[in-house]
Amino acid sequence: MNQPIQAVIWDFGGVLTSSPFEAFNVYEADEGLPADFIRSVNARNPDDNAWAKLERSEVDADGFDGLFRTESRHLGHEVPGKDVLGLLSGQLRPPVVEALKACKARVKVGCITNNAPVGKGAGMTQDEEKAAKVAEVLDLFDHVIESSKLGIRKPDPRIYALMCEALDVEPSACVYLDDLGINLKPARAMGMTTIKVTGQDQLLTDLAAATGFFES
Repeated sequence: MNQPIQAVIWDFGGVLTSSPFEAFNVYEADEGLPADFIRSVNARNPDDNAWAKLERSEVDADGFDGLFRTESRHLGHEVPGKDVLGLLSGQLRPPVVEALKACKARVKVGCITNNAPVGKGAGMTQDEEKAAKVAEVLDLFDHVIESSKLGIRKPDPRIYALMCEALDVEPSACVYLDDLGINLKPARAMGMTTIKVTGQDQLLTDLAAATGFFES
């Protein structure tokens, strides 16, 4: 790293919670769809598809439902967008939340989440108890950026710059965690140390190595 760590910036879904991709795969198996079909729909026209519009709050749940049905049908299997929305809320990972607290005790912490204006709160859940627990975790951060409120989503470089400005840190003094490689590229280009999250244990090991704030 170019200078001492001053901030650790986190994605939310798939990092502090289990990945929605796991729920997608279960749904696909249950519905007889090809594995990773939902992700393949989301990967088409990624800046202007139904998923992108939802995360920028350009469409509501009903609008997303119709757009996603059309996009998925064009790829061979019609999937209701409302079914997909029901799969977005993962389970919190308590050891990762503890790692967040360890980071917060030493440096600034921020969260940049691509989310949608559905469900209850930033965690996009229908469950009141889960929504309350997500809110408690989000309260730990010094600053939170939600794509659905800002109207900008990752990997737009502006969203990372806005976080650095809010935390008053240089990118080279930041560690950034995300479960999507496409979202890590702009952060890395700005000078951040990046960690691609593939699972809980890997996250803890790599974050401990990058920061030295705790043992994995």
